[in-house]
Amino acid sequence: MLRRLDLTTLPDEHELRALLPRPAVDVDRALPAAQELIADVRERGAEALAAQAERFDGVRPAELRVPAAALQEALAALDPAVRAALETAIERVRIGSAAQVPPPTAVEPAPGAAVELRWQPVDRVGLYVPGGKAVYPSSVVMNVVAAQAAGVRSIAVASPAQAEHDGLPHPTILAACALLGVDEVYAMGGAGAVGAFAHGVPGIGLAPVDVVTGPGNVFVAAAKRAVAGSVRVDSEAGPTEILVIADGTADAELIAADLVSQAEHDELASAVLVTDDAALADRVDEAVARRAAATAASARVGASLAGEQSAIVLVADLDAAARVSDAYAPEHLEIMTADDDAVLARIRHAGAIFLGAHTPVSLGDYAAGSNHVLPTGGQARRVAGLGAATFLRPQQVVRYDRAALAAVRADVVALAAAEGLPAHGEAIEARFEAGEA
Repeated sequence: MLRRLDLTTLPDEHELRALLPRPAVDVDRALPAAQELIADVRERGAEALAAQAERFDGVRPAELRVPAAALQEALAALDPAVRAALETAIERVRIGSAAQVPPPTAVEPAPGAAVELRWQPVDRVGLYVPGGKAVYPSSVVMNVVAAQAAGVRSIAVASPAQAEHDGLPHPTILAACALLGVDEVYAMGGAGAVGAFAHGVPGIGLAPVDVVTGPGNVFVAAAKRAVAGSVRVDSEAGPTEILVIADGTADAELIAADLVSQAEHDELASAVLVTDDAALADRVDEAVARRAAATAASARVGASLAGEQSAIVLVADLDAAARVSDAYAPEHLEIMTADDDAVLARIRHAGAIFLGAHTPVSLGDYAAGSNHVLPTGGQARRVAGLGAATFLRPQQVVRYDRAALAAVRADVVALAAAEGLPAHGEAIEARFEAGEA
């Protein structure tokens, strides 16, 4: 079922990146349409958002801001088992997110001189939760808990209107918001929602935010790119990816189950196995075909696994497997080998890494305590996944006494003169005009 890619002889890194399987997703092509939708929201506000919901979601919301009563009704009606699962996820992600908040640090470059680094949260964030082929209360948890751990005071959530729910977002999304104490929730989706967060919509009381985060389709990714000059955004999270590094000791059934689990998300989802064992590759291929045919979303899974973005990659050894993984920079990396830590030591680029037979990606999707909003499309080479740090800004606090300033007085004056900025030096000298130190 999965195509084979023989990389037992590795090319150089540039050529390797070009050979690796990727979905045909082009954010640049989606950018003009996203910009048009955002411009419409800026010009027409709530009317544009309602029209976009009618056009893309098949329903015109009676109210774009979800009434508080609807949030509480959704929570009251939530399946107790789902509520318990969400509470477990919230507790674990809260622990994981709290650990991401750096403590203040201070250094003393010289006696009487101090530079402190403290971390300040942004004031307001807009968190996007996709609709589409599935319901994602777990994305509510990942976005909201990370922002709360950072200390953000004002949190707004947007999720597409649902025709089957009278123009409100899915009730499980609403229940998750209520469970987390978020009462500013909007029935809006896609690029328009990102634009509304970035620029505000006075007609519905939606104030602009400082940061926009959350996964979505290619138009959401394009909208983030379009508003990046106005707000901070997280990574352009596109179709999900899993890359598994495995050797002959790995369980083919577990690998197949994990590949299928990620293929379930989307026809463009990427499922990649990198192995140095051809016999394991054969066993995985057989297990994937069987599991894909039997799973509920078999058509979607089959399309993902048969697509150009999914493959089994054969390599000469595990060192080569690590090189392939780093060139790919996967959103999710699983390692199932005789010595997982030895392979991990060779890895540099991945959104999140899952070690061993009992740590599947689906655990990270819900209740590992990690965050599942992660960079895709090779972005893990340069950006991090969502976390408390996404909503924090490092801020330097500088404190010098007179003696410490005197010690660098001549240096600052000399550099100011060299740069043609004499008033900079004069600001130093002014501190000593009343008497030499």
